[in-house]
Amino acid sequence: MLTKRVIPCLDVHEGRVVKGVKFVNLRDAGDPVELAAAYDKAGADEVVFLDITASHEKRNIMVEVARRCAEQVFIPYTVGGGIRNLEDIRELLKAGADKIAINTAAVKKPDLVREASQKFGSQCIVVAIDAKQVKGQGSRVKGKEKKLPTTEYRVPTSRWEVYINGGRTPTGIDAVQWAKKVESLGAGEILLTSMDRDGTKDGYDIDLTKAVAEAVNIPIIASGGAGKLEHFSEVIKKADADAVLAASLFHYGELSVKQVKEYLKKSSIPVRI
Repeated sequence: MLTKRVIPCLDVHEGRVVKGVKFVNLRDAGDPVELAAAYDKAGADEVVFLDITASHEKRNIMVEVARRCAEQVFIPYTVGGGIRNLEDIRELLKAGADKIAINTAAVKKPDLVREASQKFGSQCIVVAIDAKQVKGQGSRVKGKEKKLPTTEYRVPTSRWEVYINGGRTPTGIDAVQWAKKVESLGAGEILLTSMDRDGTKDGYDIDLTKAVAEAVNIPIIASGGAGKLEHFSEVIKKADADAVLAASLFHYGELSVKQVKEYLKKSSIPVRI
């Protein structure tokens, strides 16, 4: 088994780290760069910054956060939110980001994933997938979102649907099929968030993570639902996640990165101590 990564996630809104439940009811958790630097010192393997309303509010990318982070954080960090084109990706990488996470733009323009991976290398292109379980027949695509390229990824019964715009917009795209598609386009990694579990502390969505992990050969970062130590080992052992991501547990001091790593090591899961 390859070494597994422990990754704090910093959801950014109006320049501050926030955390909510199922993408709503946000509360403040601090300055993003200060928190990232603290996680670096605490032994995190990477950190992820996601501007959670940038695409929905059509705001600019977090170049300044990336630049400040480059001066204080010495572990790899990923930046996502509001990325629309190759120039946005170039700016963030020049500012110091190691990887770029794309969600909404990837769905609306899948060729961006291919172009970005060819231009900058697959290793720095992460596709973020926000998925919600669907119980019922077919897609729930409405209004203008019918223009999205959903035909070959139509949601089947009782599976998971991809959402965009910070979890606001259903797309009709099946999460597992979309994961396979972005891998074929050149994505180097998938950041997979269960919207049903986000912030609930009920545990990662094992079925969702396992289904995606079995469908692709690129690393899967499991996100959404971590609430106790057992959840981290469970999603690795049962769903073959390559990395575990958490937010509120770390931000509010309920668990530390060190505690998680020590627990994983005792559970015979290789980690970098």
